[in-house]
Amino acid sequence: MRSIVVLALFGAAFGFPADFEEAIPVAEPEPGVNWAVLIAGSTGWGNYRHQADVCHAYQILHRNGIPDERIVVMMADDLAHNIRNPTKGIIINHPDGKDVYHGVPKDYTRFDVTAKNFLRVLKGDREGVAGIGSGKVIESGPHDNVFVYYTDHGAPGIVAMPHGGMLHADDLVTTLKEMHQENKFNKLVFYLESCESGSMFDKMLPDNINIFATTAANGKESSYACYMDKTRKTFLGDLYSVNWMEDTDVESVQKETLQQQFEKVKMLTNRSHVQEYGDMNIKNDIIGQYQGTINYPSVTLPPYRQVPHDAIPSPDVPLAILNLRLETAETDEERQTVLAELKDELNLRTSIAQKMKDIVTMATDDAEQAEDILVNHHRDITARPCYKAAVNHFHDTCYDLSQYEHALRHMYTLVNLCEEQVPLDRVTAAMDSVC
Repeated sequence: MRSIVVLALFGAAFGFPADFEEAIPVAEPEPGVNWAVLIAGSTGWGNYRHQADVCHAYQILHRNGIPDERIVVMMADDLAHNIRNPTKGIIINHPDGKDVYHGVPKDYTRFDVTAKNFLRVLKGDREGVAGIGSGKVIESGPHDNVFVYYTDHGAPGIVAMPHGGMLHADDLVTTLKEMHQENKFNKLVFYLESCESGSMFDKMLPDNINIFATTAANGKESSYACYMDKTRKTFLGDLYSVNWMEDTDVESVQKETLQQQFEKVKMLTNRSHVQEYGDMNIKNDIIGQYQGTINYPSVTLPPYRQVPHDAIPSPDVPLAILNLRLETAETDEERQTVLAELKDELNLRTSIAQKMKDIVTMATDDAEQAEDILVNHHRDITARPCYKAAVNHFHDTCYDLSQYEHALRHMYTLVNLCEEQVPLDRVTAAMDSVC
Protein backbone atom coordinates (compact mmCIF):
# COMPACT_ATOMS: atom_id res chain seq x y z
CA MET A 1 0.00 0.00 0.00
CA ARG A 2 2.93 2.36 0.78
CA SER A 3 4.33 1.94 -2.76
CA ILE A 4 0.95 2.86 -4.27
CA VAL A 5 0.80 6.07 -2.23
CA VAL A 6 4.34 7.04 -3.31
CA LEU A 7 3.50 6.38 -6.95
CA ALA A 8 0.34 8.47 -6.67
CA LEU A 9 2.27 11.44 -5.21
CA PHE A 10 4.98 11.02 -7.82
CA GLY A 11 2.34 11.03 -10.55
CA ALA A 12 0.69 14.18 -9.21
CA ALA A 13 4.04 15.99 -9.12
CA PHE A 14 4.86 15.12 -12.72
CA GLY A 15 1.46 15.58 -14.26
CA PHE A 16 0.30 11.94 -14.46
CA PRO A 17 -3.49 11.54 -14.73
CA ALA A 18 -5.48 11.55 -11.49
CA ASP A 19 -6.68 7.99 -12.05
CA PHE A 20 -3.10 6.70 -12.31
CA GLU A 21 -3.47 4.65 -9.12
CA GLU A 22 -6.68 3.09 -10.43
CA ALA A 23 -4.90 2.10 -13.62
CA ILE A 24 -2.44 -0.10 -11.74
CA PRO A 25 -3.69 -3.69 -12.15
CA VAL A 26 -4.52 -5.39 -8.86
CA ALA A 27 -4.41 -9.18 -8.81
CA GLU A 28 -7.79 -10.72 -8.02
CA PRO A 29 -7.73 -13.55 -5.47
CA GLU A 30 -7.90 -16.91 -7.18
CA PRO A 31 -11.31 -18.55 -6.80
CA GLY A 32 -11.25 -21.77 -4.84
CA VAL A 33 -13.38 -24.89 -5.01
CA ASN A 34 -14.92 -27.20 -2.45
CA TRP A 35 -13.66 -30.62 -1.43
CA ALA A 36 -15.24 -33.01 1.08
CA VAL A 37 -14.58 -36.30 2.86
CA LEU A 38 -17.49 -38.20 4.43
CA ILE A 39 -16.73 -41.19 6.69
CA ALA A 40 -18.92 -43.72 8.47
CA GLY A 41 -16.68 -45.70 10.78
CA SER A 42 -18.88 -48.71 11.54
CA THR A 43 -20.47 -51.79 10.00
CA GLY A 44 -23.64 -53.78 10.55
CA TRP A 45 -27.37 -53.25 10.77
CA GLY A 46 -27.23 -52.14 14.41
CA ASN A 47 -25.06 -49.21 13.30
CA TYR A 48 -27.41 -48.30 10.42
CA ARG A 49 -27.50 -44.67 11.54
CA HIS A 50 -23.87 -43.93 10.74
CA GLN A 51 -24.03 -44.82 7.06
CA ALA A 52 -27.46 -43.20 6.81
CA ASP A 53 -25.91 -40.00 8.19
CA VAL A 54 -23.12 -40.11 5.61
CA CYS A 55 -25.50 -40.80 2.73
CA HIS A 56 -27.64 -37.84 3.78
CA ALA A 57 -24.54 -35.64 4.00
CA TYR A 58 -23.58 -36.68 0.47
CA GLN A 59 -27.01 -35.73 -0.87
CA ILE A 60 -26.65 -32.27 0.69
CA LEU A 61 -23.22 -31.59 -0.81
CA HIS A 62 -24.19 -33.04 -4.19
CA ARG A 63 -27.43 -31.03 -4.31
CA ASN A 64 -25.48 -27.89 -3.42
CA GLY A 65 -23.21 -28.20 -6.40
CA ILE A 66 -20.07 -29.99 -5.20
CA PRO A 67 -19.26 -32.48 -7.99
CA ASP A 68 -18.69 -36.14 -7.18
CA GLU A 69 -15.06 -35.93 -8.25
CA ARG A 70 -14.48 -33.65 -5.26
CA ILE A 71 -16.47 -35.69 -2.69
CA VAL A 72 -14.82 -38.77 -1.18
CA VAL A 73 -17.19 -41.22 0.55
CA MET A 74 -15.90 -43.90 2.90
CA MET A 75 -18.46 -46.38 4.26
CA ALA A 76 -18.83 -50.15 4.58
CA ASP A 77 -21.82 -50.24 2.19
CA ASP A 78 -23.45 -53.23 3.87
CA LEU A 79 -26.92 -51.77 4.49
CA ALA A 80 -28.80 -51.18 1.24
CA HIS A 81 -29.02 -54.87 0.36
CA ASN A 82 -28.72 -56.23 3.89
CA ILE A 83 -30.91 -59.23 4.69
CA ARG A 84 -32.58 -57.16 7.44
CA ASN A 85 -33.45 -54.27 5.11
CA PRO A 86 -37.19 -54.39 4.34
CA THR A 87 -36.71 -51.79 1.58
CA LYS A 88 -33.86 -53.22 -0.46
CA GLY A 89 -31.63 -50.63 -2.08
CA ILE A 90 -33.00 -47.83 0.10
CA ILE A 91 -31.51 -46.10 3.15
CA ILE A 92 -33.31 -43.34 5.05
CA ASN A 93 -32.15 -40.89 7.73
CA HIS A 94 -35.54 -39.73 9.03
CA PRO A 95 -38.82 -41.58 9.67
CA ASP A 96 -40.43 -39.63 6.80
CA GLY A 97 -37.22 -39.27 4.84
CA LYS A 98 -36.62 -40.12 1.21
CA ASP A 99 -33.96 -42.54 0.05
CA VAL A 100 -30.50 -41.07 0.63
CA TYR A 101 -28.54 -43.99 -0.83
CA HIS A 102 -29.12 -43.35 -4.52
CA GLY A 103 -26.12 -41.95 -6.35
CA VAL A 104 -23.71 -42.15 -3.41
CA PRO A 105 -20.16 -42.77 -4.69
CA LYS A 106 -18.62 -46.00 -3.41
CA ASP A 107 -15.07 -44.68 -3.15
CA TYR A 108 -13.86 -46.82 -0.26
CA THR A 109 -16.01 -49.65 1.09
CA ARG A 110 -15.73 -52.65 3.40
CA PHE A 111 -12.08 -53.46 4.23
CA ASP A 112 -10.83 -50.29 2.52
CA VAL A 113 -12.41 -48.05 5.18
CA THR A 114 -9.46 -47.69 7.56
CA ALA A 115 -7.80 -44.93 9.54
CA LYS A 116 -4.68 -45.14 7.37
CA ASN A 117 -6.67 -44.79 4.16
CA PHE A 118 -8.68 -41.89 5.58
CA LEU A 119 -5.50 -39.97 6.44
CA ARG A 120 -4.04 -40.78 3.01
CA VAL A 121 -7.19 -39.48 1.33
CA LEU A 122 -7.12 -36.32 3.44
CA LYS A 123 -3.46 -35.62 2.61
CA GLY A 124 -3.98 -36.24 -1.10
CA ASP A 125 -1.67 -39.27 -1.07
CA ARG A 126 -2.54 -40.92 -4.40
CA GLU A 127 0.34 -43.37 -4.16
CA GLY A 128 -0.80 -44.48 -0.73
CA VAL A 129 -4.22 -45.54 -2.04
CA ALA A 130 -3.07 -46.86 -5.40
CA GLY A 131 -5.11 -49.95 -6.22
CA ILE A 132 -7.48 -49.32 -3.30
CA GLY A 133 -11.11 -48.40 -3.90
CA SER A 134 -11.62 -45.58 -6.38
CA GLY A 135 -8.21 -44.13 -5.60
CA LYS A 136 -9.88 -40.74 -5.17
CA VAL A 137 -8.14 -38.34 -2.76
CA ILE A 138 -8.46 -34.72 -1.69
CA GLU A 139 -6.38 -32.71 -4.17
CA SER A 140 -7.12 -29.33 -2.68
CA GLY A 141 -4.86 -26.31 -2.93
CA PRO A 142 -4.27 -23.06 -1.05
CA HIS A 143 -7.48 -21.43 -2.35
CA ASP A 144 -9.81 -24.37 -1.68
CA ASN A 145 -12.07 -25.09 1.28
CA VAL A 146 -12.36 -28.61 2.71
CA PHE A 147 -15.30 -30.09 4.63
CA VAL A 148 -14.83 -33.28 6.66
CA TYR A 149 -17.68 -35.16 8.32
CA TYR A 150 -17.13 -38.27 10.43
CA THR A 151 -19.72 -40.34 12.29
CA ASP A 152 -19.27 -43.49 14.40
CA HIS A 153 -18.21 -44.71 17.84
CA GLY A 154 -15.47 -43.19 19.95
CA ALA A 155 -13.67 -43.18 23.27
CA PRO A 156 -11.10 -40.85 24.88
CA GLY A 157 -8.71 -39.72 22.14
CA ILE A 158 -9.89 -42.24 19.54
CA VAL A 159 -12.65 -42.86 17.03
CA ALA A 160 -13.41 -46.20 15.45
CA MET A 161 -13.04 -47.43 11.90
CA PRO A 162 -14.59 -50.61 10.47
CA HIS A 163 -11.20 -52.25 9.99
CA GLY A 164 -7.51 -51.71 10.63
CA GLY A 165 -7.54 -50.20 14.10
CA MET A 166 -8.53 -46.91 15.66
CA LEU A 167 -8.01 -43.35 14.46
CA HIS A 168 -6.03 -41.61 17.21
CA ALA A 169 -6.37 -37.90 17.96
CA ASP A 170 -2.65 -37.21 17.61
CA ASP A 171 -2.52 -38.86 14.17
CA LEU A 172 -5.52 -36.85 12.99
CA VAL A 173 -4.28 -33.50 14.30
CA THR A 174 -0.76 -34.14 13.00
CA THR A 175 -2.22 -34.75 9.54
CA LEU A 176 -4.28 -31.56 9.72
CA LYS A 177 -1.21 -29.56 10.76
CA GLU A 178 0.79 -31.02 7.87
CA MET A 179 -1.96 -30.11 5.43
CA HIS A 180 -1.86 -26.53 6.67
CA GLN A 181 1.93 -26.36 6.43
CA GLU A 182 1.77 -27.68 2.87
CA ASN A 183 -0.93 -25.15 1.85
CA LYS A 184 -3.42 -27.88 1.04
CA PHE A 185 -6.44 -25.76 1.93
CA ASN A 186 -7.64 -22.24 2.46
CA LYS A 187 -9.91 -23.22 5.35
CA LEU A 188 -11.08 -26.57 6.68
CA VAL A 189 -14.24 -27.36 8.66
CA PHE A 190 -14.61 -30.66 10.53
CA TYR A 191 -17.91 -32.01 11.95
CA LEU A 192 -17.41 -35.05 14.19
CA GLU A 193 -20.08 -37.34 15.69
CA SER A 194 -19.02 -39.91 18.28
CA CYS A 195 -18.99 -40.55 21.99
CA GLU A 196 -16.33 -38.44 23.74
CA SER A 197 -15.69 -36.75 20.39
CA GLY A 198 -14.42 -33.56 22.01
CA SER A 199 -11.31 -35.44 23.11
CA MET A 200 -10.18 -35.62 19.48
CA PHE A 201 -9.58 -31.85 19.41
CA ASP A 202 -9.54 -30.52 22.98
CA LYS A 203 -6.09 -29.12 23.82
CA MET A 204 -4.93 -30.61 20.51
CA LEU A 205 -6.23 -28.49 17.63
CA PRO A 206 -4.41 -25.14 17.25
CA ASP A 207 -6.45 -21.98 16.73
CA ASN A 208 -4.14 -20.55 14.07
CA ILE A 209 -4.17 -23.10 11.23
CA ASN A 210 -7.47 -22.10 9.56
CA ILE A 211 -9.45 -25.06 10.91
CA PHE A 212 -12.78 -24.95 12.72
CA ALA A 213 -14.18 -28.14 14.28
CA THR A 214 -17.39 -29.00 16.07
CA THR A 215 -18.17 -32.23 17.92
CA ALA A 216 -21.33 -33.97 19.07
CA ALA A 217 -20.15 -34.26 22.66
CA ASN A 218 -17.43 -33.14 25.00
CA GLY A 219 -14.52 -35.42 25.81
CA LYS A 220 -16.23 -37.24 28.66
CA GLU A 221 -19.77 -38.14 27.54
CA SER A 222 -21.78 -40.14 25.03
CA SER A 223 -23.26 -38.91 21.82
CA TYR A 224 -26.86 -39.92 21.10
CA ALA A 225 -28.67 -42.04 18.54
CA CYS A 226 -32.17 -41.05 17.43
CA TYR A 227 -35.17 -42.01 15.30
CA MET A 228 -35.76 -45.62 16.34
CA ASP A 229 -37.58 -47.22 13.40
CA LYS A 230 -39.96 -50.04 14.32
CA THR A 231 -40.04 -51.38 10.77
CA ARG A 232 -36.29 -51.56 10.31
CA LYS A 233 -35.69 -52.21 14.02
CA THR A 234 -32.72 -49.89 14.23
CA PHE A 235 -31.92 -46.20 14.74
CA LEU A 236 -31.98 -44.07 11.59
CA GLY A 237 -29.73 -41.22 12.69
CA ASP A 238 -27.56 -39.56 15.31
CA LEU A 239 -28.87 -36.53 17.16
CA TYR A 240 -26.05 -34.05 16.43
CA SER A 241 -25.79 -35.23 12.83
CA VAL A 242 -29.47 -35.02 11.90
CA ASN A 243 -29.65 -31.61 13.56
CA TRP A 244 -26.95 -30.06 11.39
CA MET A 245 -28.15 -31.78 8.22
CA GLU A 246 -31.83 -31.02 8.68
CA ASP A 247 -30.82 -27.40 9.30
CA THR A 248 -28.79 -27.25 6.10
CA ASP A 249 -31.69 -28.87 4.21
CA VAL A 250 -34.09 -26.02 4.98
CA GLU A 251 -31.88 -22.94 5.44
CA SER A 252 -30.21 -20.83 2.79
CA VAL A 253 -26.58 -21.84 2.90
CA GLN A 254 -25.78 -18.57 1.15
CA LYS A 255 -27.03 -16.66 4.20
CA GLU A 256 -26.71 -18.81 7.32
CA THR A 257 -23.30 -18.79 8.98
CA LEU A 258 -21.44 -21.62 10.66
CA GLN A 259 -21.97 -19.77 13.94
CA GLN A 260 -25.74 -19.73 13.44
CA GLN A 261 -25.78 -23.42 12.57
CA PHE A 262 -23.59 -24.27 15.55
CA GLU A 263 -25.91 -22.44 17.95
CA LYS A 264 -28.98 -24.21 16.54
CA VAL A 265 -27.34 -27.62 16.70
CA LYS A 266 -26.08 -26.95 20.21
CA MET A 267 -29.60 -26.06 21.36
CA LEU A 268 -31.29 -29.01 19.64
CA THR A 269 -28.66 -31.55 20.68
CA ASN A 270 -29.86 -31.30 24.25
CA ARG A 271 -28.61 -34.63 25.55
CA SER A 272 -24.90 -33.97 25.11
CA HIS A 273 -22.72 -30.86 25.08
CA VAL A 274 -21.85 -29.87 21.52
CA GLN A 275 -18.36 -28.35 21.38
CA GLU A 276 -16.30 -26.11 19.10
CA TYR A 277 -12.53 -25.94 18.59
CA GLY A 278 -9.91 -24.23 16.48
CA ASP A 279 -10.16 -20.92 14.63
CA MET A 280 -13.30 -19.14 15.85
CA ASN A 281 -13.07 -16.50 13.10
CA ILE A 282 -14.21 -19.13 10.61
CA LYS A 283 -17.60 -19.27 12.32
CA ASN A 284 -18.52 -16.04 10.55
CA ASP A 285 -18.33 -17.76 7.16
CA ILE A 286 -21.52 -18.88 5.45
CA ILE A 287 -22.27 -22.60 5.35
CA GLY A 288 -22.11 -22.59 1.57
CA GLN A 289 -18.37 -21.98 1.67
CA TYR A 290 -17.98 -25.56 2.92
CA GLN A 291 -21.20 -27.42 2.11
CA GLY A 292 -21.59 -26.08 -1.42
CA THR A 293 -23.51 -23.36 -3.33
CA ILE A 294 -20.75 -20.73 -3.47
CA ASN A 295 -21.53 -20.26 -7.18
CA TYR A 296 -24.60 -22.47 -7.38
CA PRO A 297 -28.32 -21.77 -6.87
CA SER A 298 -29.31 -22.31 -3.24
CA VAL A 299 -31.66 -25.27 -2.94
CA THR A 300 -33.75 -25.81 0.18
CA LEU A 301 -36.18 -28.59 1.02
CA PRO A 302 -39.51 -28.53 2.85
CA PRO A 303 -38.98 -29.08 6.57
CA TYR A 304 -39.45 -32.60 7.89
CA ARG A 305 -42.51 -33.44 9.93
CA GLN A 306 -41.64 -32.97 13.58
CA VAL A 307 -41.31 -36.36 15.23
CA PRO A 308 -39.81 -37.36 18.58
CA HIS A 309 -36.08 -37.95 18.40
CA ASP A 310 -36.32 -40.73 21.03
CA ALA A 311 -32.62 -40.11 21.62
CA ILE A 312 -30.63 -42.60 23.67
CA PRO A 313 -26.91 -42.84 24.51
CA SER A 314 -24.99 -44.61 21.79
CA PRO A 315 -23.74 -47.39 24.13
CA ASP A 316 -27.37 -48.34 24.90
CA VAL A 317 -28.31 -48.86 21.25
CA PRO A 318 -27.62 -52.63 21.03
CA LEU A 319 -29.83 -53.33 24.05
CA ALA A 320 -32.58 -50.99 22.81
CA ILE A 321 -32.65 -52.75 19.45
CA LEU A 322 -32.80 -56.18 21.07
CA ASN A 323 -35.61 -55.06 23.38
CA LEU A 324 -37.60 -53.74 20.41
CA ARG A 325 -37.09 -57.00 18.53
CA LEU A 326 -38.25 -58.86 21.64
CA GLU A 327 -41.39 -56.73 21.94
CA THR A 328 -42.28 -57.22 18.28
CA ALA A 329 -41.40 -60.92 17.99
CA GLU A 330 -44.26 -62.71 16.24
CA THR A 331 -43.39 -66.31 17.07
CA ASP A 332 -42.04 -68.12 20.09
CA GLU A 333 -39.06 -69.25 18.02
CA GLU A 334 -38.24 -65.65 17.11
CA ARG A 335 -38.63 -64.61 20.73
CA GLN A 336 -36.24 -67.32 21.92
CA THR A 337 -33.68 -66.30 19.29
CA VAL A 338 -33.75 -62.69 20.47
CA LEU A 339 -33.58 -63.74 24.12
CA ALA A 340 -30.45 -65.75 23.34
CA GLU A 341 -28.89 -62.74 21.59
CA LEU A 342 -29.79 -60.52 24.54
CA LYS A 343 -28.19 -62.97 26.95
CA ASP A 344 -25.05 -63.07 24.80
CA GLU A 345 -24.84 -59.27 24.75
CA LEU A 346 -25.18 -58.99 28.52
CA ASN A 347 -22.64 -61.77 29.07
CA LEU A 348 -20.23 -60.04 26.70
CA ARG A 349 -20.52 -56.78 28.63
CA THR A 350 -19.87 -58.59 31.89
CA SER A 351 -16.88 -60.39 30.38
CA ILE A 352 -15.34 -57.17 29.04
CA ALA A 353 -15.71 -55.46 32.43
CA GLN A 354 -14.18 -58.44 34.25
CA LYS A 355 -11.25 -58.69 31.87
CA MET A 356 -10.51 -55.01 32.28
CA LYS A 357 -10.67 -55.34 36.06
CA ASP A 358 -8.25 -58.28 35.91
CA ILE A 359 -5.87 -56.34 33.66
CA VAL A 360 -5.80 -53.39 36.05
CA THR A 361 -5.36 -55.60 39.11
CA MET A 362 -2.47 -57.48 37.52
CA ALA A 363 -0.78 -54.38 36.10
CA THR A 364 -0.86 -52.40 39.35
CA ASP A 365 -0.56 -55.12 42.00
CA ASP A 366 -2.10 -52.56 44.36
CA ALA A 367 -5.75 -52.93 45.39
CA GLU A 368 -6.27 -49.27 46.32
CA GLN A 369 -4.65 -47.96 43.15
CA ALA A 370 -6.59 -50.47 41.05
CA GLU A 371 -9.88 -49.35 42.58
CA ASP A 372 -9.12 -45.69 41.84
CA ILE A 373 -8.22 -46.50 38.23
CA LEU A 374 -11.44 -48.46 37.71
CA VAL A 375 -13.84 -45.90 39.17
CA ASN A 376 -12.30 -42.62 37.95
CA HIS A 377 -13.87 -42.02 34.52
CA HIS A 378 -12.80 -38.49 33.71
CA ARG A 379 -9.05 -37.96 33.59
CA ASP A 380 -7.55 -35.97 30.76
CA ILE A 381 -5.04 -37.65 28.46
CA THR A 382 -1.50 -36.35 28.90
CA ALA A 383 0.52 -39.57 28.54
CA ARG A 384 -0.49 -40.01 24.90
CA PRO A 385 2.28 -42.36 23.69
CA CYS A 386 1.52 -44.77 26.54
CA TYR A 387 -2.24 -44.59 25.96
CA LYS A 388 -1.93 -45.04 22.21
CA ALA A 389 0.25 -48.12 22.60
CA ALA A 390 -2.07 -49.55 25.27
CA VAL A 391 -5.17 -49.07 23.10
CA ASN A 392 -3.52 -50.67 20.09
CA HIS A 393 -2.33 -53.66 22.14
CA PHE A 394 -5.79 -54.11 23.69
CA HIS A 395 -7.33 -53.96 20.20
CA ASP A 396 -4.91 -56.58 18.87
CA THR A 397 -4.90 -58.85 21.92
CA CYS A 398 -8.25 -58.59 23.73
CA TYR A 399 -11.14 -57.18 21.70
CA ASP A 400 -11.38 -55.74 18.21
CA LEU A 401 -12.65 -52.28 19.11
CA SER A 402 -14.27 -51.92 15.69
CA GLN A 403 -16.52 -54.89 16.36
CA TYR A 404 -16.95 -54.79 20.14
CA GLU A 405 -18.27 -51.28 20.66
CA HIS A 406 -18.90 -51.81 24.36
CA ALA A 407 -15.17 -52.32 24.94
CA LEU A 408 -14.70 -48.66 24.00
CA ARG A 409 -16.58 -47.74 27.16
CA HIS A 410 -13.63 -49.10 29.17
CA MET A 411 -10.83 -47.22 27.41
CA TYR A 412 -10.88 -44.63 30.20
CA THR A 413 -9.24 -47.37 32.28
CA LEU A 414 -6.24 -47.39 29.96
CA VAL A 415 -6.11 -43.59 30.21
CA ASN A 416 -5.95 -43.93 33.99
CA LEU A 417 -3.27 -46.63 33.93
CA CYS A 418 -1.04 -44.40 31.84
CA GLU A 419 -1.79 -41.27 33.88
CA GLU A 420 -0.86 -43.24 37.02
CA GLN A 421 2.45 -43.98 35.27
CA VAL A 422 1.97 -47.72 35.46
CA PRO A 423 4.75 -49.02 33.19
CA LEU A 424 3.47 -49.83 29.71
CA ASP A 425 5.20 -53.21 29.67
CA ARG A 426 3.27 -54.20 32.80
CA VAL A 427 0.01 -53.12 31.17
CA THR A 428 0.62 -55.05 27.95
CA ALA A 429 1.88 -58.09 29.86
CA ALA A 430 -1.34 -58.08 31.89
CA MET A 431 -3.36 -57.96 28.66
CA ASP A 432 -1.39 -60.89 27.27
CA SER A 433 -2.09 -62.89 30.41
CA VAL A 434 -5.78 -62.01 30.84
CA CYS A 435 -6.87 -62.06 27.21
